[in-house]
Amino acid sequence: MFFKFKEHNIFYDIKGKGKPFIILNGIMMSTKSWEVFVNSFSNNNMFIRVDFIDQGQSDKALITYDQDTQAELVKALLDYLTLDKVSVVGISYGGEVALHFAVNYPERLDRLVLFNTTAKTSAWLKDIGEGWIITSRTLDPMAYYYQTIPVIYSPHFYQKRLDWMRRREETLKPTFSNPVFLKAMERLTRSSESHDLLNRINEIVAPTLIVTAEEDYLTPTPEQKVLKDLIPNSFIVSLPKTGHASMYETPLIFASLVLGFINTKDTEYNI
Repeated sequence: MFFKFKEHNIFYDIKGKGKPFIILNGIMMSTKSWEVFVNSFSNNNMFIRVDFIDQGQSDKALITYDQDTQAELVKALLDYLTLDKVSVVGISYGGEVALHFAVNYPERLDRLVLFNTTAKTSAWLKDIGEGWIITSRTLDPMAYYYQTIPVIYSPHFYQKRLDWMRRREETLKPTFSNPVFLKAMERLTRSSESHDLLNRINEIVAPTLIVTAEEDYLTPTPEQKVLKDLIPNSFIVSLPKTGHASMYETPLIFASLVLGFINTKDTEYNI
C-alpha cells in the first residue's frame, strides 16, 4: 500500500490487529527485512512497516531531506491511518529517526524501543559513512560489500555462521551493483550526518527501552549508555556476543524484547 508524502509515494504495510506499533528500518533495510518477524509481531498487535524515502518500494528522493524529514513522514503516515498514538521500534538509522519522532511529536508516542542507536552522528561515524559513499562510487559490488557488511556483524556470529554470511553475500551482490540503490544509499547516509539530539532527548517522557550489543562496532555500547543517562524514563539491556545487526543475529531475543516491552500492562509492583 502507498500514501503520499511531499510528492513521494511511500510504501507501508499493516498486519494484525491490537495495540499498534511501527518499526523503523535500518539504513540498508526495507519492509521486506522484517518478513521473518511478521507472524510474531502481528499475532496480538497491529504491526506497521514503512519504507523511508529512498528505501525499498518508496520513491527515490525528490527533495533534500534529513532525519527530521523521515520523522515527519512517520507522523504523516499515522495521520493517514488516523492513529493518535503508537509505540515505535527503531534500529540504527531507524532508531535515530525514532528519536527525532519522539522529541518532535511526543503526544503521538506510547513506548519507545531503540536498538543500536546513537544520540548524535559523531565525526568518527560520519567518516565511516564517507567511506561507504566513496566505495559506492566505484560501482564495485564486492568492494561495497566488504566495506559495509562484515563490520555490522559480531565476529562471534560471523565466524560461527560463515555459510549464512556467504549466502548473504550472494544475495546482496545484485543490489550492490545497482547504481540507483547506491545513489539512494548515498543520500540516506548524508541524511544522517546532521543527526544531533544530545540537547533534546531529555525531553522524551515515554517509557524507553534501549538495547545495546556488546560487539557492535558501528554504534558501540557507550553510545547507548549516553541515551540511558539522558532519557529520564529509560531502561537498558545488553546483548552478549552480538553485533550491530542484532535483529539478524538474535531474532528470538529481538522479538521478545520488542513484544514484552510494548505490551506489558502492569509496570509497577504494588504491595
